[in-house]
Amino acid sequence: MFNDIGPLELVTIIVLAVLVFGPDKLPKVIQDVMRTIRKIREFSESAKQDIRNELGPEFKDFEFEDLNPKTFLRKQLDNDDLGLKEIRNGFDLKKEMAEVTDAVNGRESEAPSLPSPSSGGRVDMTKKPERPGDDRPPFDMDAT
Repeated sequence: MFNDIGPLELVTIIVLAVLVFGPDKLPKVIQDVMRTIRKIREFSESAKQDIRNELGPEFKDFEFEDLNPKTFLRKQLDNDDLGLKEIRNGFDLKKEMAEVTDAVNGRESEAPSLPSPSSGGRVDMTKKPERPGDDRPPFDMDAT
């Protein structure tokens, strides 16, 4: 429950509890908190059991932790009924990445080249760029 609380945080909480509640009332407060936590756990377990009973006998092995997507996937990947381990082991990521890299490099060589250095890197700005399939009518501000 308190897996992420270190020793320094625990000492700080204890010191604050002693300062706030006092050494006389602290044992009673701890008992009340523990009783409340116990009641919440009992209520939770009762609710889980009621849900299992309402779902019927086909869901008797249902675990609420399976509703977490990570847990569900981990459980399904460990289950070899679907042959997912063979698929996962047959997938070579390095080979796929090399193929993608080759395809990208191949497309880059077919791309239009930049202006040659002999032209001084200048681009002719007087020519209008050609836009294939630009058949839209001009924008009219008065019409909107």
